[in-house]
Amino acid sequence: MNVHESEKIAGILCAKGYVECKNVEDADVIVYNTCCVRENAEQHAFGNIGMIKKLKKSKPDLVVAVCGCMTQQKQVAENIASTFPFVDIVIGTFNMDKFGELLDEKLLTKKRILRVLESNGEICENITPMRTSFPNAWVNIMYGCNNFCSYCIVPYVRGRERSRKAENVLKEVRDLVENGYKEITLLGQNVNSYGKDLDDGSSFAYLINEIAKIEGKFRLRFMSNHPKDITEEVVRAIANNEHACKAIHLPVQSGSNAMLSLMNRKYTREQYLQEVEMIRNIIPDCAITTDIIVGFPTETEEDFQDTVSLVEKVGYDGAFTFVYSPREGTVASKMQEQVPADVKKDRIMRLVDLQNERNRVDSLKYVGKTVEILVEDFDKKKNAYMGRDERGRMAYFEFGQNLVGKFVDVTITSTGGMSLLGKVVKVID
Repeated sequence: MNVHESEKIAGILCAKGYVECKNVEDADVIVYNTCCVRENAEQHAFGNIGMIKKLKKSKPDLVVAVCGCMTQQKQVAENIASTFPFVDIVIGTFNMDKFGELLDEKLLTKKRILRVLESNGEICENITPMRTSFPNAWVNIMYGCNNFCSYCIVPYVRGRERSRKAENVLKEVRDLVENGYKEITLLGQNVNSYGKDLDDGSSFAYLINEIAKIEGKFRLRFMSNHPKDITEEVVRAIANNEHACKAIHLPVQSGSNAMLSLMNRKYTREQYLQEVEMIRNIIPDCAITTDIIVGFPTETEEDFQDTVSLVEKVGYDGAFTFVYSPREGTVASKMQEQVPADVKKDRIMRLVDLQNERNRVDSLKYVGKTVEILVEDFDKKKNAYMGRDERGRMAYFEFGQNLVGKFVDVTITSTGGMSLLGKVVKVID
């Protein structure tokens, strides 16, 4: 989400005649697009902003702007403005699409701008992003979240759910495919809720079925799902769409019903496992990945073991694991019984080891098989091309000509933990 929003900001600047700088010292405008979902991201942002003070002193006309989730929190925005007086523009998520106008205002008036809106505006459809992830492209289908998980700051900094009109999404996807993009990822805090705020009958399943009609060879992915909202209709739409990767990211967060209740996830362990069973009944070879939080307030060893047993039962193809960190303004930040840091560290290491072993064993099953890979980049350190299969597994391989943006068949010869190593046997497109 943040990567794509940065592409939109870059697109706004490009439309005004700015060009990308390779070196920060050459810049006339520097924009920090921030995230506040995790504490370390916030601290990293503060550190980066502080480092620009010396450059600003040597280039007084340099415009420094800070925007994004962090600055949507009014107290954080005011703190940035007072702590970093060399920052010229501070705005939140609700008016990032107005960045070009605010930049003009700053240049004209020479005054600092601190403008954090408190409510959602209209969805802006006239920004052309400066895309940086070829052959991958990101497409927002909705913004905001209505779930209010007790640990999550997103509803407070992104607002309520707002869906883009289906015709606008479909036009963007068609244009991307026509321009050679090979993997389209639909974005939303909860893509399963797409269309619920519209009055035209749109739904996420409808959107997937309509994208299936677009001609061309490309892959379709999406993130993120909420388990309480995924339906059989959505899974069947994925199964019947030749473009849709048979891979679903289904964040569980915990395997303990006690923790799920405190997290306000609105489903139980048993209901989650029923969703997994439904997915695998319809798409037997579907890759399922997840997010897991370790060390949520009051989590006991028994709660943690419930998570371990769920991971073993599901057999995830990948897991993003996080140590819980309080986010000011959320319900969980007010919970008194926080888990000690050393206990969190021990649990996260055990969970990572468990999932890594699963990944290692799963990778071995690839050896000797030929899989279709979309080539995404060239890794200079490995001196090899890299790309993923439909299930999201990364593979590395050598070849004598540029393959970025092409589909290739690769025979897997060995593994390196999570990643695969192989040999190109056919260039498809």
